[in-house]
Amino acid sequence: MVLAHGTDSSAYSDWAGLSPLLAQAGICVFALDYGGKPGKDTFGTEDVWASSAQIGVFVDQVLAATGATQVDLVGFSQGASVTRYWINKLGGAPKVGQWIGMASPSYGGIMYGLVPIADAVPGIYKLVEFGSSLAAVQQAAGSPFIKDLNAGGDTVPGVKYTTIGSRVDEMIQPNSNIALRGAGATNIVLQEQCEADLTGHFQLVYDAFAQRLVVNLLDPGHAVAPDCVPVAFGTGIADVVLAAHS
Repeated sequence: MVLAHGTDSSAYSDWAGLSPLLAQAGICVFALDYGGKPGKDTFGTEDVWASSAQIGVFVDQVLAATGATQVDLVGFSQGASVTRYWINKLGGAPKVGQWIGMASPSYGGIMYGLVPIADAVPGIYKLVEFGSSLAAVQQAAGSPFIKDLNAGGDTVPGVKYTTIGSRVDEMIQPNSNIALRGAGATNIVLQEQCEADLTGHFQLVYDAFAQRLVVNLLDPGHAVAPDCVPVAFGTGIADVVLAAHS
């Protein structure tokens, strides 16, 4: 299986918690760094269409190395969108059994109302891009990439699709924009299964309940009921900010 990280991150930063759990379940795990500028140590910052194509190159390398005919894909945030774009738009579907999107910006987000303001004020997106990244701007609700990603339907036959999202996602509002609206998709809302767990966007890949959901989806024959324990709103945000500026 293949793991794809989120924006301005890396394979290690996003998957150091989940990948050992998958390996313990007997799953062969591969993860890539994609969409980075040369010489940089964080990734997922560059053009998302180009990053989607990089996913396909990596999957082909995994298939060649393992002799498998298909992979499962788990993407976090931007990683969910670029992997789904490769499946749906770049011919990847025959090579994929299951796709799981964690905190997937399936229909983008208005980011607490900032996106409508940026839509109305010329030049705002360029400032945002300068302060963050091209990839961040390209994932806004209503952006050309998001429209392209979902044009003609947000799922294709032959692939099992699941999203795992939070009602208190800090980046994707409304949180219903996480869900896929296509045929055959399953959409899991964290708080519908564990109301006390108020994990949001940034910490979802390190949330124990969400991690167990992923392992269960990939290894249903040995599924274990996740432990529902309280998680305070905002958990992990400070760690993300520190990591981004260290």
